[in-house]
Amino acid sequence: MFVWASASPPHAVFRVFVPLLLLSIAAVTGHAQLAKGFAWIGTYPALITFSVATLVEIGGYYIPWVDHLLDTMATPAAVVAGIVVTAAQLTGVDPYIQWILAAIAGGGVAGIVQTGTVVTRAASTTTTAGFGNPIVATLELILSVFFGLVAIIVPWLALFLIAAVLIFLGRKLWKRYHLAPAKSQ
Repeated sequence: MFVWASASPPHAVFRVFVPLLLLSIAAVTGHAQLAKGFAWIGTYPALITFSVATLVEIGGYYIPWVDHLLDTMATPAAVVAGIVVTAAQLTGVDPYIQWILAAIAGGGVAGIVQTGTVVTRAASTTTTAGFGNPIVATLELILSVFFGLVAIIVPWLALFLIAAVLIFLGRKLWKRYHLAPAKSQ
């Protein structure tokens, strides 16, 4: 039997460092139990590092064109962060199972959401010459913090909310790209 600690993998979305910062804060304040080998996340040096990295990341997303470049480069980093955040919270489980679950749940969710943000930012960059991207960046930041806090407070609610958002966005995209050609004929 394993224990999924107070925060769950779905908060590793929209940003690379926000989930790690939130997990570090939760661990330092005693609100998250970390798996063996991940105690470093709950240290003050890690907290300071994640804080600085988060501020730099957030700032970069408000510079047109740089934000899209960062978003594209952040995709593999987001997947890795999702895996690390998930693995760090799976306690009392065999390491083999821990890493399989971390790769599927943490890396998979983070990869899907990060791909969605890359596509959204590319569309915003193309249609607004990058001037609409600060709105996208603000929405992503708000959602990242919101889902991170919900994941720490009520882990399964965060999973449900992320699934609902993904389904909603998926339906919107499906209708836009598969029904639009049928209307023009």
